[in-house]
Amino acid sequence: MCSLKLFKIIKHLLKSLKISRPGLWFPVIWIYLVPFDLASRFWETPLFWVGLVFVTFPLNYLLYGLNDFTDGKADVLNPRKGNYLFGPKFNKKELEPVFWQITAVILPCVAFFSYLKGREMFLLLLFMIVMNIIYNFKPFRIKRRPPLEILFQVGYLFTALFSILLNDLEMLPWQTFLYLLLFAFHAQLAGQIMDIETDVLAGKKTTAVLLGRKKTKLLVLILILTEVFILFYWFNEWVLSGFLAAFSLWLVLDIFVFFKEKPYTVKQLKYFGIAINIVAFLSIAWVLYSGNLLQPNF
Repeated sequence: MCSLKLFKIIKHLLKSLKISRPGLWFPVIWIYLVPFDLASRFWETPLFWVGLVFVTFPLNYLLYGLNDFTDGKADVLNPRKGNYLFGPKFNKKELEPVFWQITAVILPCVAFFSYLKGREMFLLLLFMIVMNIIYNFKPFRIKRRPPLEILFQVGYLFTALFSILLNDLEMLPWQTFLYLLLFAFHAQLAGQIMDIETDVLAGKKTTAVLLGRKKTKLLVLILILTEVFILFYWFNEWVLSGFLAAFSLWLVLDIFVFFKEKPYTVKQLKYFGIAINIVAFLSIAWVLYSGNLLQPNF
């Protein structure tokens, strides 16, 4: 009897973990870590690790759980779903308890962090929750109102504000926030490019569906080249801007030579997902080491 209960608990935890998409934790981890300076030896502070854990599972469980709860039809049709990299393929019945489970996970976190850091933290977390509700639920349901669903990715920047407030860090310069915003925009568009056919079948409107694959890739290219300019011009950041410039070259070849309007295969998408995680963690290691995004160079 006990072993059966334990099995059910583990199964439930794995289901919740899959909803939170560990393969897509990297954007919030990246943004959470950007405000830190290696000289502060932040890893020796327990509160740093508490915040890092929060932005991985609980926060992503909120972000993607609400998305799945209101968007199950498209996910069931999506061939890249059904794993810990891109998320689950749960039917409507399996997703029914998710909203209340998210509430049970998030509310204690809000209470804990608000107790530690006061009213400002409470308002910040409340705003993040409200933004996700507006994004997913009627009458607003911004995720079905392109291009507003792209602009709404500004919400990712609040992960940096959460990190700054929780860990008593210096505010990032506006140029860094601008770079992070463009990063969030192009990451969202890249995800939409992967799902164009599935979204069309499910009757889901996105910016990528409206623009088409080639034009959306061109928009991603423009965003990335703008990021390269920001990193090079304001931060004299050669490593990160150099990598993004190299990726831009690959994207040009993708658009005009290799894939053009063709969709990627599921296997290619999985390789891409693994590669982007490796690159993301290598890049954040460099950003932490260099500290280049903490202060622009004039």
